[in-house]
Amino acid sequence: MNSATDVGVGIVGLGGIGHHHATQLVDRGATLVGGMDIDADARERFHEEFGVHTYEDEHALYDDCDAVLITTPNRFHEEYATSALAAGLDVLLEKPLAHTLESAERIADAAADAEGFCMVGFNNRFREPVQVLKHYQEEGRFGDTTHVEANYVRRRGVPGRGSWFTSKDVAGGGALIDIGVHAIDLALYFLDHPEIVEVSGETRSEFGGRDDYAFVHMWGDDTGPEGFDVDDSASAFIRGAGGATVSLEVAWATNRPSTDEYVIRGTEAGATFDRGTDELTIHEASVGGGHHLSNTTIDTRDANSHAAEQGVFLEAVAAAEPPSINTVEEGLAVQRVIDAIYRSSETGQAVRFD
Repeated sequence: MNSATDVGVGIVGLGGIGHHHATQLVDRGATLVGGMDIDADARERFHEEFGVHTYEDEHALYDDCDAVLITTPNRFHEEYATSALAAGLDVLLEKPLAHTLESAERIADAAADAEGFCMVGFNNRFREPVQVLKHYQEEGRFGDTTHVEANYVRRRGVPGRGSWFTSKDVAGGGALIDIGVHAIDLALYFLDHPEIVEVSGETRSEFGGRDDYAFVHMWGDDTGPEGFDVDDSASAFIRGAGGATVSLEVAWATNRPSTDEYVIRGTEAGATFDRGTDELTIHEASVGGGHHLSNTTIDTRDANSHAAEQGVFLEAVAAAEPPSINTVEEGLAVQRVIDAIYRSSETGQAVRFD
């Protein structure tokens, strides 16, 4: 294959995130072949917007593609990822890897045996400030990075109650698996993916099931609390090998100010990264010229992280070389942490990884 623009890409799952990915593909001049969804209205909307073929059966789409982006609800990730890999295609699979750890493990097994590769859609790694921070880490500016405070907290941000996001059967969980997955992944990425030793956590459902849930804005339509059976917040502590640790706060709703901040602590320097604003500040101390503290503000370009993620994926497809970032193994590690937090909350005990 000559270049990334020659890669024929299909999209499985034609909801909001599917349209977003399709728009990024078209804007970058990629070859969007078509889309697949079991919903006829979704297929019609996608065809009208992008002017490409749409399919009710995924195999008909696979026949016309080199690679697929899978943007379905979590429960269906395994079905489409494994069938695409079995068809010899390369796959970009939206986060999380799956709705359960067992399903995620089956995807990982399928990827290990496949001709193609599977990349997991942790797009926040491709934000410009994150890449700058990683650059300075690799240069040694931070020394040993030992702890990350990872926050993804909304004061009020429960998705449309009655949607698949608030159904444990389809999503696999609530705030933890929806937005907490991003916080966990970024934290482990900043720590260079240490082996996980122990996880302790508590999940809560305090707001989404209430008749008097007060909110100003909601993503999606609200049909009320009936059927809301997932968590709307979680707190956790993650221990990694070599003393690496993560403190996690995640919430769809809670009575505190919203925060989307990551605080990275190293032996030589630290940093604060605000995922909501892309502000990055590096914190340092020195005795040079006199004892002093310094804070350096880093300005970066405003780049689309999904577009950057797609670029890495398409280049890897064109080169027939699996990417070294956003691997299935990393996605599985995040899924194991999520599963451990849920289990710890159920038992009231820390979960050890043997």
